Amino acid sequence: MMMREQIEAKLKAAFEPVLLEVVDESYRHNVPAGSESHFKVVLVSDRFTGERFLNRHRMIYGTLTDELATTIHALALHTYTLKEWEGLQDTLLTSPACRGAGSIA
Repeated sequence: MMMREQIEAKLKAAFEPVLLEVVDESYRHNVPAGSESHFKVVLVSDRFTGERFLNRHRMIYGTLTDELATTIHALALHTYTLKEWEGLQDTLLTSPACRGAGSIA
């Protein structure tokens, strides 16, 4: 199973998302071809209701503990409740530039 698929499966099981996008952004970074190490996650779930962004991220980190310890180098998280997401329609969600040495912009 590809890392993107593994991330999707774990997040779907844990958060029952209304919307889930997992984008492999490794190609934007100075990593070997075929690397699956940099991801952007857009996750809309009612599980985030009443949770601050920091705790939402901690919830995801807890779900992806093994992957973060071994394979994932960077994880850009965009976490929303359905109400928050509806207010963001037509907004482009971009990941921050990699600050690692030799990154490709």
